[in-house]
Amino acid sequence: MSAKRILIVGGVAGGASAAARARRLSEEARIIVFERGPHVSFANCGLPYHVGGEIPEREELLLQTPASLKARFDLDVRVRTEVLRIDRERRIVTARAEDTGAEYEEAYDELILSPGASPLIPRIPGIERAGHFSVRNVPDADRIMAWIETTGARRAVVAGGGYIGLEMAEQLRHRGLEVSVVEAMPQVMAMLDPEMAAWLHQELRGNGVDLHLNDPVAAFEPPASTETAAASTVVLRSGHRLPADIVILGLGVKPEVELARAAGLEIGERGGIRVNESLQTNDPHIWAVGDAIEVRDFVTGGWSLVPLAGPANRQGRLVADNLLGQPATYAGTLGTGVVRLFGLTAGATGANAKTLARAGMAFETLHLHPSSHAGYYPGAQPIALKVLYAPDSGRLLGVQAVGRDGVDKRLDVFATALKAGMTMDDLADLELAYAPPFGSAKDPVNLAGMAAQNVRRGLVRTAQWDEIARLDPARQLLLDVRSVEEFQSGAIPGSLHIPLPELRARVGEVPSDKEIIVHCQSGQRSYFACRFLNQRGYRTRNLTGSYRTWKSAREG
Repeated sequence: MSAKRILIVGGVAGGASAAARARRLSEEARIIVFERGPHVSFANCGLPYHVGGEIPEREELLLQTPASLKARFDLDVRVRTEVLRIDRERRIVTARAEDTGAEYEEAYDELILSPGASPLIPRIPGIERAGHFSVRNVPDADRIMAWIETTGARRAVVAGGGYIGLEMAEQLRHRGLEVSVVEAMPQVMAMLDPEMAAWLHQELRGNGVDLHLNDPVAAFEPPASTETAAASTVVLRSGHRLPADIVILGLGVKPEVELARAAGLEIGERGGIRVNESLQTNDPHIWAVGDAIEVRDFVTGGWSLVPLAGPANRQGRLVADNLLGQPATYAGTLGTGVVRLFGLTAGATGANAKTLARAGMAFETLHLHPSSHAGYYPGAQPIALKVLYAPDSGRLLGVQAVGRDGVDKRLDVFATALKAGMTMDDLADLELAYAPPFGSAKDPVNLAGMAAQNVRRGLVRTAQWDEIARLDPARQLLLDVRSVEEFQSGAIPGSLHIPLPELRARVGEVPSDKEIIVHCQSGQRSYFACRFLNQRGYRTRNLTGSYRTWKSAREG
């Protein structure tokens, strides 16, 4: 039997992983990787940190070169080479070498498509002006840094509040630039629900970033005579004008599917290459991985686009396994992601409330604010947690977390629990590492499970932060059981204040003919109050996340 000829279109996470794995499985296979850009394997997630100087050496971003891949894996890597056409009947691709312009054909037994996603460049007037940059590859970072140095840029406008936009905003501030972030939606980071994104809004403003939400870019104009801008004046829909010496376009990405579409491969409803659970297209000899494909959402089962390096790496490995006698299936993507924003870490795994609502899936919501480690050990920081679970089975559906310490550790535990199909009871029973500098005897993950147990067992009912504005004073009463000092520092308007230690003695002040919505600072003391009042015959609900969640959502 002759050796397989495996052609791979695109390197970086998915394509390079597929090539390396294929070689480890077969020394006989002929493996050719085509990469349109100058670098076949680079750390695109590190690009903002190179611009900001945290990764000082450009070479640190270049993970592998054609020479190193040839030496280590005997791969034939052809950079600056674009695949133009796929002839599925003859199983041939036509490629063009950028350096010479020559076109040539290569035959394949199996073809892997890893073209990635390209920056979204909407038709906004003036978007093509000089000084406007996307952030996709190392040459992009080179151009951004050169422009800043050449123009002496002092003011930057970042259009878009996703991963790249926020990371670039942070890094440009580190370089000393004045930064404005413009986002068309009412919040940054779409993976988060609004009240969780509010923490990021506060962090951005607290670090001197001028934040414009729900106000999309209408045009990029030449600066007026009264304006100084090396790039353009960014005009928002509201009419606000932001003179910019440099503009970063972080408006999202779209799957690169032109090659696949021209070859007659199926394109899904979300605009990505449609693949089956083996990552095979509708052509049995063509496979696809990475940012260009549609994958199944692990929680909802719907099709989704998840342009993240982790899934792309795993998909590349899985495809190579399927090609070379190690059958494997891709179970779907959780979309686990994390971002650092100045002093905050924010991330999510699984579905958020918006996604679950669109999918028509029932869910319960809990907000918690546990400490990153034992409260008596110095340096403990609160973590804002939002946990979503199925009301019938208790199955975990999604988690969002924001805080200054310990966020990534908990997200990884939650992501593992999601993958394993765990319930909230399982979370309560997890045995996790504990020592005062690292955690608590009841870890935040355990506390999430225990809080859900209390709800599911009927020990407490919950209210959500966004219900407060809709309460009916004739039927409902807000009860604040925080200390006097906490209450005086800020309170929800209209609340009856009775500190928890005084509640037993003053319970007669609480009307028995109304539903009592109880809150404290984070939700624990108000739970104690609910249990006491319930046993006295009161109808209560605990404001989940309590004052911290309500205040952050309002101020964000």
